[in-house]
Amino acid sequence: MTLLRTALALGGAAIGLMAATAPASAQFFLRSHDFRGDAVTGVEANLGQTLPDATPAELRAAMAWNMRAALNVAALQCQFEPTLLTRENYNAILLDHKDELANVFTTLTKYFTRTNKTVKAGQNALDQFGTRTYSTFATVAAQFNFCQTASEIGRDAIFAPRGGFGDLALSRIRELRNSLTPYGEQHFTRVLGRDYASKPRFDPICWNKKGEWVTKKCGAFAWPPVAPTAAVAVAATPPAPTETALR
Repeated sequence: MTLLRTALALGGAAIGLMAATAPASAQFFLRSHDFRGDAVTGVEANLGQTLPDATPAELRAAMAWNMRAALNVAALQCQFEPTLLTRENYNAILLDHKDELANVFTTLTKYFTRTNKTVKAGQNALDQFGTRTYSTFATVAAQFNFCQTASEIGRDAIFAPRGGFGDLALSRIRELRNSLTPYGEQHFTRVLGRDYASKPRFDPICWNKKGEWVTKKCGAFAWPPVAPTAAVAVAATPPAPTETALR
């Protein structure tokens, strides 16, 4: 009995270890595309709007605001799959990181005030920055990819320490941007070929009054066409050995 209990315990531990190390099952694909990217500082290309003459702190704030905007978009656009928890994650982030997000907004406000001639112009520039940032996360063709990625990042943001949302944004914003590129199932690849429809010629010159094909005018009636698979199979058949080869 002791040996049986020990074996069951070891078996349960092994199953638990396998469950911990195995990748989580995806909502849409058996294996999703790997969108991970390098950490950024905010000056790299294709990260949204550029902030000329911004300090490192201002660039960090811009990336944090980009991340917040993306997760907000996910909270609105990904509710068709409730298990992603994008809305719940976003609401928790607003609560857990409210102080840091408030500082991020203050930093961006000061940047646009500093880089514009008047306070009003700075406020307008800040409003445009916010609107354009949201629009850069349009997910027309890659909604599944974006929603899955935003779900994972939103979950990690919940467990990020207070004051660490900006660091998370710098390390994961490239991944979130990459997810806007459409990809499908990565485990079972599929190649969509082109199946061109073929048909015989229906020109009046090719047919007589009896509805018969006129070979002299339009050549041989080569329809239906030979199936490509049959042609390949014939070509792949090895030739019969000759008498010389048998010797």
